[in-house]
Amino acid sequence: MAKQVIAVIGGSGKQGGGVVDALLASGKFTVRVVSRDPVGAAAKALNKRGVEVIRGDLLEAPSLRLPFEGAYGAFVVTNFWDPAQMRRETEIGAAAVKAARSFGVEHLVWSTLPDCERITGGRLKVAHYTGKARVDAVVEAAGFRRHTFVQAPMYFQNFLSMNSPQPLRNGGRGWAVPMDPAARVMHSGDPTEVGRAVAAAFAAGDKLPNGSHLAICGGVYSWNDFVSTLSTQGHKLQVVRVEPPEAYDSFFPGAQEMREMYQYYEQHTYFGPEHEKRTAAANALVPGGFTAFADWAKVHMKPT
Repeated sequence: MAKQVIAVIGGSGKQGGGVVDALLASGKFTVRVVSRDPVGAAAKALNKRGVEVIRGDLLEAPSLRLPFEGAYGAFVVTNFWDPAQMRRETEIGAAAVKAARSFGVEHLVWSTLPDCERITGGRLKVAHYTGKARVDAVVEAAGFRRHTFVQAPMYFQNFLSMNSPQPLRNGGRGWAVPMDPAARVMHSGDPTEVGRAVAAAFAAGDKLPNGSHLAICGGVYSWNDFVSTLSTQGHKLQVVRVEPPEAYDSFFPGAQEMREMYQYYEQHTYFGPEHEKRTAAANALVPGGFTAFADWAKVHMKPT
């Protein structure tokens, strides 16, 4: 019997790449990656691993016909930080979801985040959360035989990029944050491990309740926890609180959204009011759970 085909949008990113890895490791599916460049070096590398690469563009929903046709399942993730998607994330995500349904996908896994605007009654908007969350209703209304929501954590990898330690005004290095550094509210993890939950969801089929939310993380941390862990591993870093929080808005372009995000964390946690149920669902589905920060940092953040 031929293996079911799973189409992966975003197969070159952290989440999508992790989905490809986990699906291949399971040995249960034929993996199809949607790419704007199906003959480039990255596509050839995937081909060597047994992945089918088909041209398609998330920004052009009609181009997804060939990738989605004949696929049992599809994993869809958008990228707010891509300038071409940033202000159109809801529109692009909704169009991809509708394309998946119209082209025959039976089980859709949509990578989403909590609706900060709804949770906070409109006080905090956080576009890179809310833009994804607004697609959830489209997924629910589309009429897939099965649909599953996954929620990625605050990326550990951000400590190597946008959250890397910076010089502080007191002469040290670390982080200035517009929230209580002791608040243990940040569900964090390695986003490549989202793939473990996605592959398990496809494999579980009807055994997983339809419409399940799977929140993936290696632990719940405070800024003090991050600093303490890194200190034991030989780093010399610290965290300071920015007060009033609004002073953070002038630190860099886009800082206001980050400030509202941190305030949302402090008030509602990263995964929001239903975090316990959703993280428990992911942990129950994936034996062994997910990598903790101390273990990840030991490998990826060497003291300098």
